[in-house]
Amino acid sequence: AIVSVWRKALVGGRRQAAGGRRRRDSGSGGADQQRCYQRQPAKAAKMVFYFEASGGYQIYMGKDKYENELLIKNGWPEDVWFHVDNLSSAHVYLRLPIGPVRKTFRETGRLDHIPEVLEDCCQLVKANSIEGCKKSTVNIVYTEWENLRKTANMADGQIGFHVQKKVVQVRDVARNREIVNRINKTKTEDHPDLAAQREERDLRLTRIRKQRAKEQAKQKKVELERMQAEKDARDYKHMFDDSAMMHNSDLQASNDTSAAVDFEEDFM
Repeated sequence: AIVSVWRKALVGGRRQAAGGRRRRDSGSGGADQQRCYQRQPAKAAKMVFYFEASGGYQIYMGKDKYENELLIKNGWPEDVWFHVDNLSSAHVYLRLPIGPVRKTFRETGRLDHIPEVLEDCCQLVKANSIEGCKKSTVNIVYTEWENLRKTANMADGQIGFHVQKKVVQVRDVARNREIVNRINKTKTEDHPDLAAQREERDLRLTRIRKQRAKEQAKQKKVELERMQAEKDARDYKHMFDDSAMMHNSDLQASNDTSAAVDFEEDFM
């Protein structure tokens, strides 16, 4: 009996101790769980550097290869991409305004019609290449943003091209310190929502295209109405050509009434 009581006390003590441990573990686990569900601080927005080129054109580039990924993803059809050929460098973009300058670039694939802007972009790319800035000359390549090709197996910041022939090479670009200093004086930093900016751009152009189509349809309608009015006027004039009509005086001038009969038959 004594042994039985002792065993019950021992088992009861073990259960009580285990229950205490479970309560402590549960309390600790609850704290850990609470920490896991705490709101994580938002990641800092990606930094983009902006510059002003000759003529007021906008140039921009990412801080590092991670920003470059966002720029590749959220670029605009108006953008021209620059990079040092066969060397690591910043990805520099020139944003062309919609108009004659961009139209010429899309037709020719070149920026020879704005040589000062082209030189500014080349100088900025060379200055932002760790290897390229140390060389006396480098080759710079550029192409339209829409020609950039990104696949899942490429590393961050790495790109290819849809059409290699659309890639233009500027050979033997030497450093021009004066141009680089001028461009760097215009440098600003921002943390833009690149995806939102692209969406806003697309919506704005969609509204412009719809408005333009509406105006063109209205002009076409007015032109068709004008052409129809002219046609109707010609037909009406022919129908009532005075030279082809017979007047009452002509009928009265003859005693032969057959003329009146012939006129009525012709009219009918």
